[in-house]
Amino acid sequence: MKPTVALVGRPNVGKSTLFNRLTRSRDAIVADQPGLTRDRHYGHGHLGDKPYLVVDTGGFEPLIKEGILHEMARQTEQAIAEADAIIFVVDGRGGLTPQDKEIANKLRRLDRPVFVAVNKTEGMNRGVVSAEFHELGLGEPHAISASHGEGVRGLMDLVLADFPEPEAEEERPDVLKVAIAGRPNVGKSTLVNTLIGEERVIAFDLPGTTRDAIYVDFERGGRKYSLIDTAGLRKKGKVFEAIEKFSVVKTLQSIEDAHVVILMLDAQQDISDQDAHVADFILQSGRALVIAVNKWDGLDSYAREQVRSAIERKLKFLEFARTHFISAKENFGLDKLFESVNAAYAAAMAKLSTPKLTRVLIDAVARQAPPRQGAFRPKMRYAHQGGSNPPIIVIHGNALDKVPNSYRRYLENTFREVFKLDGTPLRIQFNTSHNPYAEKE
Repeated sequence: MKPTVALVGRPNVGKSTLFNRLTRSRDAIVADQPGLTRDRHYGHGHLGDKPYLVVDTGGFEPLIKEGILHEMARQTEQAIAEADAIIFVVDGRGGLTPQDKEIANKLRRLDRPVFVAVNKTEGMNRGVVSAEFHELGLGEPHAISASHGEGVRGLMDLVLADFPEPEAEEERPDVLKVAIAGRPNVGKSTLVNTLIGEERVIAFDLPGTTRDAIYVDFERGGRKYSLIDTAGLRKKGKVFEAIEKFSVVKTLQSIEDAHVVILMLDAQQDISDQDAHVADFILQSGRALVIAVNKWDGLDSYAREQVRSAIERKLKFLEFARTHFISAKENFGLDKLFESVNAAYAAAMAKLSTPKLTRVLIDAVARQAPPRQGAFRPKMRYAHQGGSNPPIIVIHGNALDKVPNSYRRYLENTFREVFKLDGTPLRIQFNTSHNPYAEKE
């Protein structure tokens, strides 16, 4: 499993900037204003061949006992509990503060490694600016600049030094791994029990029963599966019980370990932002996806239409995935559900020939050419497959860095329709040829 690294520190020391640097993204909101990050925020990163999960936290003010700052502190404590290593971010320009000392007092009591990152040190004497932070008693402070990237690689080399490169798990090519993910109490464990015909996992009407991912092997329709029953991804602000602190990380790791994910929704509850967050993580992980709307048998026709409308509106970005309306308890709709699971897996692993990809590309451009950018129009020459699960289509040509997202979506829809890639995300990668006349122009 990937090691989990938590970023901890008082407000406005640059944790979110460091998060964006470590994940090579702009997922965390960054501004010169304290308190922007409130819930924990998870992202992927890698250092060479070493992948990791990084957690951005809100400003940690452990002495405040009420209000939003207190809730942010509780979120940070949960991130600390589920982390394998902690980066304590301090402000090199602001200097050592009483808040830093209070946070250090808490971190010194932990049984996991803590690394002090003295941020915002660009243009400063690193030895001088870091000297006062030895007082924290957490080992050698490391001067960095998250915004400029200075010292970050060296810091992460130290953080990950004791974590071995993950061993490739022995793949069972005949077994399809299916993760069942969603909010607590939507019926995930009930679905597992119904599929295998016995009480292998606890299922009763109390949210948060599943605390870890459970792998269950079974066979259906002559095909072997390994079901992964994940802990419920409840809204992070409500995860307070100590026993639930590992649920989020375990669930995200289970999604990554699966071939196909069944996203379960509760037809008798609103489609929430948390459902969309889970769906977005599945999408970012590149996993094939099927949507299962559970407890469908308890709704009248009007309520069913409202649910369909909410899914189309709030989960529009999952248009590639098939949706099934089921009852896990009554064993209703499960045959069709697994037909879609098999189809999504087949699409994710599809082999796409270069000649046919190129023909489809040329036809798509003939129907609708990419928009002109200045004096030039992007020119697409040929396409080939660059990977599977999810399928990656690499397009070669000139000035492709100017292709707008709207045209990328047009190509995605075209390839998906022609190759029948239902149920899997599809990635398009543009490779632009070097223009030898660019400098002369």
